[in-house]
Amino acid sequence: MNTATKLAGYAGGLAVVFTAALGLGAATGTPTDVTSDHATHEAAADAGHAEAATPAGLQVAEQGYTLSEIAAPAAANQPGALTFRIVGPDGAPVTAFDELHEKQLHLIAVRTDTSGFRHVHPTLGADGTWSIDWTWARGGTYRVFADFQPSGGPGQLTLGRNVDVAGDLAPTPLPAPSQVAEVDGYRVTLGGDLTTEGGPLTLTVAKDGRPVTDLQPYLGAYGHLVALRAGDLAYLHVHPQGEPGDGVTAPGPDITFHAQAPSDGSYRLYLDFQHENVVRTAEFTVATGTTEQAAPAAPRPATGGHGH
Repeated sequence: MNTATKLAGYAGGLAVVFTAALGLGAATGTPTDVTSDHATHEAAADAGHAEAATPAGLQVAEQGYTLSEIAAPAAANQPGALTFRIVGPDGAPVTAFDELHEKQLHLIAVRTDTSGFRHVHPTLGADGTWSIDWTWARGGTYRVFADFQPSGGPGQLTLGRNVDVAGDLAPTPLPAPSQVAEVDGYRVTLGGDLTTEGGPLTLTVAKDGRPVTDLQPYLGAYGHLVALRAGDLAYLHVHPQGEPGDGVTAPGPDITFHAQAPSDGSYRLYLDFQHENVVRTAEFTVATGTTEQAAPAAPRPATGGHGH
């Protein structure tokens, strides 16, 4: 089946528009990537402030810093490299970054239907080009996030761009809300509710019915949590409480985070944790407010969302 035929079937699910030029050459950000998209602005629940704020990850530029177009394999199952730059206020590529959780930049890639999550760490070249070996598992439109803090800059930023990939474009339904996720024989239970007021979320890791009490540090913590709003993939900064070696934080089974949703809606949570020298990703769907959920879908297989 050619790409055009596949797109016809896919349009009803993700409403993604591909151009005829997609089949060859590098994949780049789509025309929908704009510096400030009025359709993505949400009112922020911030006491004493009435102005609207845009959640992280919905912009390609913020406070003078821009995520360049992304070069990557144009089709699924086609090995190559994914490359990009962060351009500073002076128009030059940024070459100095502060470390955030032991890395200068965290790259998150996920399909716009929230499947295919990956959290990886590209290498920075002397000319400011970030690069990593890359293969897309499936076709579709992906959102690529760069999470970083430029040295001497305004603080931590998360910028995002869309990348169109030719291939199998069948959408994956959003899984039903669940407090339990299973991956590679591990069972992770979610405690607490994601709310617009903010509060703790505790994830408890077990294996073969027994609590895991010897989690290994990964990027300076016993777990890392990414939260994305279904629909537009607004990116939540979620911070772990405590750190390995602080004399207080235990290496499992509980990992606690503080999270605040920018609005009511459906969200996907992706927990990275390391045990027995392997990093795994547990995935959840949660809802805030009175959001109505679609009919339950079968759980997705573990993505193994890492390429370190």
